[in-house]
Amino acid sequence: MDWTSWIDWLVLIGAVLTGLVGIALTAITLPGCWLITLVAAGLALWRPELVSWWAAGASLVITLIAEGVELAASALGAARGGATRKGAIGAVIGSIIGALAGAPLLFPIGSILGAAVGAGLGALVAERGIGGRTWRDSAKAGGGAAVGRFIAVVLKTGMAAALAILLPLAVALAWF
Repeated sequence: MDWTSWIDWLVLIGAVLTGLVGIALTAITLPGCWLITLVAAGLALWRPELVSWWAAGASLVITLIAEGVELAASALGAARGGATRKGAIGAVIGSIIGALAGAPLLFPIGSILGAAVGAGLGALVAERGIGGRTWRDSAKAGGGAAVGRFIAVVLKTGMAAALAILLPLAVALAWF
């Protein structure tokens, strides 16, 4: 609560860095929103005068909404493309591999596009190779999975950015 305190400045800098890391992790389909929420809860325990439980609770609510949005967008995209359960599992596996493979290429754009392409290819391979569906049906399922995954990652990364603003803002507002 004292802007002249070096510990308070370290908390603020840590909050900003946590937000940036959280956005980056979310963009490559790792739990960045959860990282930010856990840090918010930890700060509320350690320094409740800097981060209130209201801020930590708001962080948790945004994280739960982000998880729901990600799940819904991915599922709707795959379902709209006609994917089966095998295709949906292939899309999840392909999405993770694609996001990690695309991350070094123009981060975070590469990881977002990699996740979408990986989801599409994962669904296509699972539908054709395991499910024995036609190439046409497999490609349609893969396309739906790719579009759904792209939308899911973009929306969830946007919510991680909101969390990345919320946490340092909560710390900074405690000074006033």
